[in-house]
Amino acid sequence: MSEGRPERVRVSGPPRRGTPRARTGDIDDETQLGRVYLGSLLREQLRLALRTIALLVVTVGSLPLAFHLLPRLSAVHVGPVPLAWLLLGALVYPLLVLLGWSYVRRAERNERDFADLMSEADG
Repeated sequence: MSEGRPERVRVSGPPRRGTPRARTGDIDDETQLGRVYLGSLLREQLRLALRTIALLVVTVGSLPLAFHLLPRLSAVHVGPVPLAWLLLGALVYPLLVLLGWSYVRRAERNERDFADLMSEADG
């Protein structure tokens, strides 16, 4: 009875656009060249993450400091809404979306460049 049924497949989300997979024989073999390539990718991804976090800290993290150092700023209202609420409640979220989008785009580009580098090394 179960012979006629197709095998069940688990769907965990929409298909993702992927980067072309490169043959990673050098990395799997743990050669010196593989360690250099993989270390380069990891360093670049770490630099990207640190730059993104630094930009987030400078922009969003400086808002409470600005309101503490400039007490008159907390008295400013845009219509009936205090400026602090407007900045923290409305303008921070588009910045977070922009930072997230930019991070993912650049991380995928790093991985694509890595895949291209690996395919050049294999060829």
